[in-house]
Amino acid sequence: MRSIWKGALTFGLVNVPVKVYAATEDHDVSLHQVHNADGGRIRYQRRCEVCGQVIAYSDIDRAYDDGDRTVVLTDDDLKSLPSERSREIDVVEFVPSDQVDPITYDKSYYLEPDSASPKAYVLLRRTLEQTDRTAIVRFSLRQKTRLAALRVRGDVLMLQTLLWSDEVREAAFPALKESVRISEKELELSASLVESFSSDFDPDQFVDEYQKELRTLIQAKLEKGDAIDTDATFGEQEEEGGEVIDLMAALRASVERSRASRGKDASSSDRDEAADDAASDDKTTKKSKSKRSSKKAS
Repeated sequence: MRSIWKGALTFGLVNVPVKVYAATEDHDVSLHQVHNADGGRIRYQRRCEVCGQVIAYSDIDRAYDDGDRTVVLTDDDLKSLPSERSREIDVVEFVPSDQVDPITYDKSYYLEPDSASPKAYVLLRRTLEQTDRTAIVRFSLRQKTRLAALRVRGDVLMLQTLLWSDEVREAAFPALKESVRISEKELELSASLVESFSSDFDPDQFVDEYQKELRTLIQAKLEKGDAIDTDATFGEQEEEGGEVIDLMAALRASVERSRASRGKDASSSDRDEAADDAASDDKTTKKSKSKRSSKKAS
């Protein structure tokens, strides 16, 4: 695993240097979109609605729209925020673990001690275990201030980012306000049914059947030869405006039209000029193809 963030856990005068790692990963097969007629890649472009140009990601800023006005925020604006420069995970309070509602849990991260001695790290871990407490912390990650629960999982301290209170919707269902009578017999039978399905939870017993079958389908198609060369799914050349064209074909057509309009008695100087234009555009085409090959190789 590669750490995504380095900082320090701080509470009081205690400072625990740590490295942060993503605790989970997506196991889904990565799929992209292609044209069903020829298998060509479908790509999304970042196009400006004012000038119509395709914009490079490096030239894109962020903005807030209140309905009538738009405020543009540059990278320098965002970097100027104090939380963006913070490298500390500040412990706000220690709370009973059962007071943290699971609905507020978001992303999970492992913490690794990042010092010559892990004593402070182990001390904090054992203290949380002994007191059955969860630390509520604040820290900054990826341009956002996060609220998180610091708890113990095995021998490791882990962070679970929490949703803010206004991000959890209220469950207001009128049907649940109606009075419902449940008999003792119904409750007894329901409890009996639950008991018949009772077991200890073992996550290894459960498999994502869809992803398993998807991988099997892909492998079967590969073995059958039902596939196309990946290079064939890329277009010849993409201009700034997003149109894919064949420069040589366009060049030849232009030369032919030019010759036809001037007639067969065009001067030799005119022929030489057209030939020079063709040679120049031929070089341009070769350079464009070379750049495209470099992009594919990268």
